[in-house]
Amino acid sequence: MTSAAPQDPTNPADALPKSWDPSAVEEQLYEGWVAAGYFRADATSDKPAYSIVLPPPNVTGSLHMGHALDHTLMDALTRRKRMQGYEVLWLPGMDHAGIATQTVVEKQLAADGTSKEDLGRDAFVEKVWEWKRESGGTIQGQMRRIGDGVDWSRDRFTMDEGLSRAVQTMFKRLYDGGLIYRAERLVNWSPVLQTAISDIEVKFEEVEGELVSLRYGSLKDDEPHVIVATTRVETMLGDTAVAVHPDDERYKHIVGTTLEHPITGRQIPIIADDYVDPEFGTGAVKITPAHDPNDFEMGLRHNLPMPTIMDKTGKIADTGTQFDGMDRFEARVKVREALAEQGRVVAEKRPYVHSVGHSERSGETIEPRLSMQWWVKVDGLAKAAGDAVRNGETTIHPASQEPRWFAWVDNMHDWCISRQLWWGHRIPIWYGPNGEVQCFGPDEAAPAGWEQDPDVLDTWFSSGLWPFSTMGWPERTAELEKFYPTSVLVTGYDILFFWVARMMMFGTRVSGDDALQGGTVPFTDLFLHGLVRDQYGKKMSKSRGNGIDPLDWADRFGADALRFTLARGANPGSDLAVGEDHAQSSRNFANKLFNATKFALMNGAVAAALPDRAALTDADRWILDRLEQVRAEVDEAFERYEFSKACEALYHFAWDEVCDWYLELAKPQLAEGSVHADGTKAVLGTVLDALLRLLHPVIPFVTETLWKVLTGGESVVVASWPAATGVAPDADASRRVADLQKLVTEIRRFRSDQGLKPSQKVAARLTEIDTADLTAQVGAVASLAKLTEPGADFAATASIEVRLARATVVVELDTSGSVDIAAERKRLEKDLAVAEKELAGTTAKLGNEAFLAKAPDAVVDKIRGRQQVAQEEIARITARLQELGPA
Repeated sequence: MTSAAPQDPTNPADALPKSWDPSAVEEQLYEGWVAAGYFRADATSDKPAYSIVLPPPNVTGSLHMGHALDHTLMDALTRRKRMQGYEVLWLPGMDHAGIATQTVVEKQLAADGTSKEDLGRDAFVEKVWEWKRESGGTIQGQMRRIGDGVDWSRDRFTMDEGLSRAVQTMFKRLYDGGLIYRAERLVNWSPVLQTAISDIEVKFEEVEGELVSLRYGSLKDDEPHVIVATTRVETMLGDTAVAVHPDDERYKHIVGTTLEHPITGRQIPIIADDYVDPEFGTGAVKITPAHDPNDFEMGLRHNLPMPTIMDKTGKIADTGTQFDGMDRFEARVKVREALAEQGRVVAEKRPYVHSVGHSERSGETIEPRLSMQWWVKVDGLAKAAGDAVRNGETTIHPASQEPRWFAWVDNMHDWCISRQLWWGHRIPIWYGPNGEVQCFGPDEAAPAGWEQDPDVLDTWFSSGLWPFSTMGWPERTAELEKFYPTSVLVTGYDILFFWVARMMMFGTRVSGDDALQGGTVPFTDLFLHGLVRDQYGKKMSKSRGNGIDPLDWADRFGADALRFTLARGANPGSDLAVGEDHAQSSRNFANKLFNATKFALMNGAVAAALPDRAALTDADRWILDRLEQVRAEVDEAFERYEFSKACEALYHFAWDEVCDWYLELAKPQLAEGSVHADGTKAVLGTVLDALLRLLHPVIPFVTETLWKVLTGGESVVVASWPAATGVAPDADASRRVADLQKLVTEIRRFRSDQGLKPSQKVAARLTEIDTADLTAQVGAVASLAKLTEPGADFAATASIEVRLARATVVVELDTSGSVDIAAERKRLEKDLAVAEKELAGTTAKLGNEAFLAKAPDAVVDKIRGRQQVAQEEIARITARLQELGPA
């Protein structure tokens, strides 16, 4: 840390540390906020309600950059609304994460040489609860680390008693209403976990496999036969048909006939179906209804047999062939070899790269498998979810995401809700000794001797109830009456179809429920942000090694820097690219804010009542007007969920206008004896007070530290949000300050081109100042541009013309003896070489077609901008070298 200049011992600046060190204050500040109860919501309050439920992270998880973005945006929204006078509820919680959590505990048991089967179901479930109590919830400590202003007193868990009651109630209502049924259908099956899994838990990867073309029917070309291709030869053991297109002339003569299965010997029909593409391959496809989604649908249409040829572990079973008992991948080889021996393998392509689904949890290849499962009939539920957006009950931000929403809910398939796990909400279906099947609700007990269904519910079922189950539904609670429906759901567009759709279906299903007071949707606004990518626009992943730990950034740069980086890049529906440069820039911004406020305090700035505007200088009136314009811009951006726009406006106002211009203009006005001192101190204090409040939702820690010292207030967390002043802007003051800025900027640029050092003062003469209406600004121009009054021996050696609003000001400078020609030429030649190297590099990249095809548009645009800057620099430096004359 650097030492500050000697200070007045009574100056408020003494209450600030010498420099901004986030690690020294952030934890203490956060725990102070929690202890003060600032984040606790009061369901009996008369204030208007604003509520958000936290998308419940997995109990096994930890914060990644996507979480950090989610949490930053939600915290910004709730902090602002709290300052605006709303009764705010930001409700936290965790998801039991059935598969993920069970997998963690099973791995621990395996390491100890045992298994869940050894323990038995009840003991295993207790083991998971024990793990949850001891090790779960790491993410909660991380949430505190980045400043999440959640109401910890309302922390919920998807398997706590209240939420379990909600789950059982919803299941029974749907079951009794005929919307839940049991059927044998195709699912994503995990042989390792031995359970069905949801689509979101399947990740598709490009793998090297094989494409085998095999011959059904006669081995003689002049006798009936067809050739089909497959990447999973072993599934041919479950083939029950070969399909061709009805209009394919090549096969019309054999449609309706049968061919002998080459291994099982059974007769399989040749069927015609519009699904088959006659232009692809041979125009004939093998049909395995129990092991392929498209084949399953075709099997339903043609009433085909659907034999399951694999057991739960992925081994061949019940085919009556020599392959029974083999692992599916071993069978793939053995079946191909057997067919080759028959002369039925027409062609092999190895390696053959294709996309294959893998389990996100266990990593193994997913097997489409026909299985008896519980399903939700979604037609009516999905329609209600779609209509809620169509009729404006829920608004999607950005609106560009609406077509994706409608495409999903308008074409949704029935939802498989059962999982073959032990950890989770057990399905409340019971079977009687005489074949009875009955659903029992939370207040009902099954008769003695009845057995409960062994499956548990998909975790999306319980998380789909999250917005209202967490507030006490199905009971009628004060929380539901006050805070439901919630105000906004903030989440990534990548889970729009899975979690968001479930919540909308359930929310609209309980529409009109007495407990919900007629609420029809779970949230009135749905804000979808993009994915966090690395600085090159690439998706973050372990395999690429480009992942960023948000807690690492919080430790190195401060939580404020992490949050500002993410919020500054968050545009509705768009991905954001972040790298360390962005985090360092955000840290520098926090430092700049800290230093500027400390400087202001050292110079007497105070958040006091402003004097009459007529007594203020142009600079004072200008900065107040700019503050009001930025406040309005920030308010509009927040209301439209344009976080990036709000942050950009505040960043440039704070850095470019307050720090770079107003503080410099204020220095002479703050000087002892200045008639403007008191007014400028009040203006500076007022501007910083409002600026810190406007920035607080995104960077809460540094703003809290500075605002309390500046104002003496209790906490900026509970301070009021800046309101409109109603004061008309001073157009003349704005024009004069804009002209002053342009004049100073052009003089500074000209001085640089002339080789003058930034601190070097030079005599100058300005003409047309009166005509330009800048008479009162001459002192500020001279101070900022390092100019002195021309003496008797003044002789202009250089001049520039600066066109302003009312006149063109001529600036003449006497640079004689001020410039070392040889040194200046050497400096310029060095700068020229750097600019030429930059031009060559950017031109090469922009000429690389491979790079242009892969690089994101934002990256390409940035390089084009660098190329243009390099070209301009080369032109400027070349012109200056010519001015200096020959070497």
